[in-house]
Amino acid sequence: MVMRSSPLPRMSRRGRVTIGVLIGVFVLFTLLGWGVNAWTDWLWFDEVRYTQVFTGVLATRLLLFLVIGLGMGVIVAGNLWLAYRLRPQLRPHSAEQATLERYRMLLSPRLGTWIALASAVIGLFAGLSAQGRWSQWLLFRNGGSFGVKDPEFGVDVGFYVFQLPFWRYLLGVGFTAVVLALLGALAVHYIFGGVRLQGVGDRMTNAARAHLSSLVAVFVLLKAIAYVLDQRAMLLEYNEGAKLYGAGYADINALLPAKEILAWIAVVVAVAIIVFSNAWMRNLVWPGIALALLGVSAVAIGGIYPWAVQTFEVKPSARDKEAPYIERSIKATRAAFGLADTKSSGYAANNLVPPASLATDTSVVQNVRLLDPQLVSETYTQLQQVRGFYDFGPKLDIDRYAVSGKTSDYVVGVREINYGELTDQQSNWINRHTVYTHGYGMVAAPANQVVCGGQPYFVSGFLGEKAQEACSSQAEQIPAQQPRIYYGERMEPDDYAIVGQTGERNVEFDRPTSTGGEQYYTYTGEGGVEIGSFTRRLLYAIKEQESNFLLSEAVNDDSKLLYVRNPRDRVEKVAPFLTLDGDPYPAVVNGRVIWIIDGYTTAATYPYAERVNLQAETADELTGRGTFQLARENVNYIRNSVKATVDAYDGTVKLYNFDDTDPVLKAWNKAFGGDLVLPKGDIPPELAAHFRYPADLFKVQRNLLTKFHVTDPGDFYSGQDFWQVPNVPDAPDSGQKQPPYYLFTQFPGQEGPRFQLTAAVTPNGRQNLAALVSGSYVDGRPQLEVLELPDQTRISGPAQVHQQMTNNGDIRQQLNLLSSNQAQVQYGNLLSLPFADGMLYVEPVYVKSSNQDAYPLLQKVLLSYGDGGSYVVLANNLSDGIKQLVEQGKRAPGGAPPPTTGENPPTTGGTAPPVLTGELAEAAGKVQSAIGEVKAAQASGDFERYGRALKALDEAMTAFQQAQAAANPSPGPGPSGSPPASSPASPSASPTPNG
Repeated sequence: MVMRSSPLPRMSRRGRVTIGVLIGVFVLFTLLGWGVNAWTDWLWFDEVRYTQVFTGVLATRLLLFLVIGLGMGVIVAGNLWLAYRLRPQLRPHSAEQATLERYRMLLSPRLGTWIALASAVIGLFAGLSAQGRWSQWLLFRNGGSFGVKDPEFGVDVGFYVFQLPFWRYLLGVGFTAVVLALLGALAVHYIFGGVRLQGVGDRMTNAARAHLSSLVAVFVLLKAIAYVLDQRAMLLEYNEGAKLYGAGYADINALLPAKEILAWIAVVVAVAIIVFSNAWMRNLVWPGIALALLGVSAVAIGGIYPWAVQTFEVKPSARDKEAPYIERSIKATRAAFGLADTKSSGYAANNLVPPASLATDTSVVQNVRLLDPQLVSETYTQLQQVRGFYDFGPKLDIDRYAVSGKTSDYVVGVREINYGELTDQQSNWINRHTVYTHGYGMVAAPANQVVCGGQPYFVSGFLGEKAQEACSSQAEQIPAQQPRIYYGERMEPDDYAIVGQTGERNVEFDRPTSTGGEQYYTYTGEGGVEIGSFTRRLLYAIKEQESNFLLSEAVNDDSKLLYVRNPRDRVEKVAPFLTLDGDPYPAVVNGRVIWIIDGYTTAATYPYAERVNLQAETADELTGRGTFQLARENVNYIRNSVKATVDAYDGTVKLYNFDDTDPVLKAWNKAFGGDLVLPKGDIPPELAAHFRYPADLFKVQRNLLTKFHVTDPGDFYSGQDFWQVPNVPDAPDSGQKQPPYYLFTQFPGQEGPRFQLTAAVTPNGRQNLAALVSGSYVDGRPQLEVLELPDQTRISGPAQVHQQMTNNGDIRQQLNLLSSNQAQVQYGNLLSLPFADGMLYVEPVYVKSSNQDAYPLLQKVLLSYGDGGSYVVLANNLSDGIKQLVEQGKRAPGGAPPPTTGENPPTTGGTAPPVLTGELAEAAGKVQSAIGEVKAAQASGDFERYGRALKALDEAMTAFQQAQAAANPSPGPGPSGSPPASSPASPSASPTPNG
């Protein structure tokens, strides 16, 4: 006798009520949180006047959620319902069916509810996944043509960038829907007897077989479509044979036809499944054979055959076989990354002797940047901080200004509020959000001048003039009519400010006065969201989880809330489709401090182009230390299409079209109404004057040029002429790449000085110099230039030059004197400058005392010319160093390098000194270096260093006297005697500002 299973026990009414209440509370708080975030986002977008971004993204997300979610749910629900309708009315009695009876009793009374619940859950997850594809859909709908066709199928690149990603996503949705429907239908057929594992007769009813076989046939048809799309996607895959992206010889000649054959086989198999399962034999044997045939074909035709071609035909002669496809990849990569118009020229660098023109040059030497924006940030903070809660950040920026009629590069920094430096008393809610609301002023200093024993020569900034009174005369200012900084890089997401309060007095701390008092201020800008009403205050009290929005008297009818105050975050929210450069920088434009951020449009499906990871390619020594780290994003197309600005006072965001030929930006602009990005013609000339070649784009292009400067496929395959980016010169074992640096200078072939981003590269596996890469703007258009040195050059690379300069005997002794337990030596940017058919290297040397509140001071300048080791000096300033290099060049017999000294040769009385050679010249140089160190130590106030300097001077004088005696022995009885040479005299001139 078969025992009937009892139905599952029902939940009590109290339990159902409890669960219902918990679910209701969860849904309420979820919807409340979502609603508050959506409302506050709308208010923020309304403030910055970019509501079309908010509504466009939200509408697209909702559309995809509903369409994909409903579509997936309807497909699954329809197949579950169909499987139930096709159930057999009579089921044979068996132990298996008796076991399933309890499940049928549970499902049958509320089968519609169960089906709706299952399909709703599936549709919910499908919709949530789909709404994240909003960017793909907008590009799919609004994308146009690139005007460039792929080299294999002749299809416009726009198909790959705009269409292919969404088609592949839809195909994935189709596979998922069919698989879920098949599994669900199979389960329902099994529970209700359409499919049996036990008993006599057929294991599957005709209706169940027709239903399930149709779903399998649809799956196979989708596989046929996948094979067709895979043919196009082959142009995006990695080619192991050529070590490049894009289809290679075996792919085109074996895998491509294999995909086409497999697509037709899949269609035949789908038809066979329908015919053999239902119309003819009505069993699963032949459909199973057909599916097995498809699997075998996929392995043999799609796997084994291409492998055989690659192994036995391509590998033995890969250089020749892969050459056409390597050429495709080179051309596509150079086009996709903006390298096609790179201007390349040779640079012999065969002059190894410092020329006399170094002393009179006005385009390169006078503009040499001595201030390192990373090192002098501490100096700015100490000398221009004014209050402990002001901060300039870990790295400053480089820009150029015309002051007193002369354009040169400046190290600039913005004095911002650093909320982490507020004291406990200052950090209460009132002070943090209503009193300490903003910073004040932008500070600038010429990058090629120092004063006061190594300090920057500040020409603008709050109280900047007073700090310089003892060192220099009044300098012309960079005017900023509105110097207050409410939006800056130091702002964190929770650093909101409540401003605009009315009352008898101003409450926002503005700045200290010259008499030692404090001045207060009330914000009058247009930025901020009005929170005067009770509803708004309640809204933001919920959002920030802060009751003071409702309780504090600091929030009144005229209050405004400033939030999302980091310029980069602000632009990222306005333009979520852009990848932003990691180094925003401030500029004074028409009297206002403006943040400038470079925005990139990217794609990952440009056929045959190399694919790179932006985070890895842009990482170097400065990443995370004043430069934002980019997200991990794989791209094979990038354009600097947008220049974005953020007003530091009122937060106004503007997006300017900088590359009006970019199809990706055109698609995004069309997606958001056509007026999201301002035309290029609307860029104010005063703003365009401060545009600079973006650092992260330059890093990507520089790294690619290390390989893709080679355009011959055979040479590319051999890889013998590849380059590499050198590590940091003063820490080559750190594994950190040398960052590129901004300079206002003139390279060979350029008509005049330009503000450009430059970098040195070395041969792959070697450290000598291979080329110099620079990026600048010419007539408002980006221009990459490469100065390539001969393959067998003698010129040392950055790491070698630093090692040769610092390991020079005389220089090492002086550097050791600079360093002590109370001070450490720090090296600035090592600049590689082509000049007069040779290479000039300049590296500033800073000394930082270990005393509290100490900051680095520029004490010396290392210079080298030629091959890096022959002509080396360590001078007190740039002008002295240049003179010493020129003198060394003049003394070189026949162009051969003379003995290296650290300072000028010693002089005697008022007459010209004799030419010293050999050990005597070396000893004289040590004396002069020791004299310079005594003066520097005396100025620094480091008594330990001063004592060591005096001791070193005494030792140097003794050594000089011994060398003098050896070179000029006492005269004997014959006529060959000569009077002894004079002792070196100490020069009286003190260090002067470098220019």
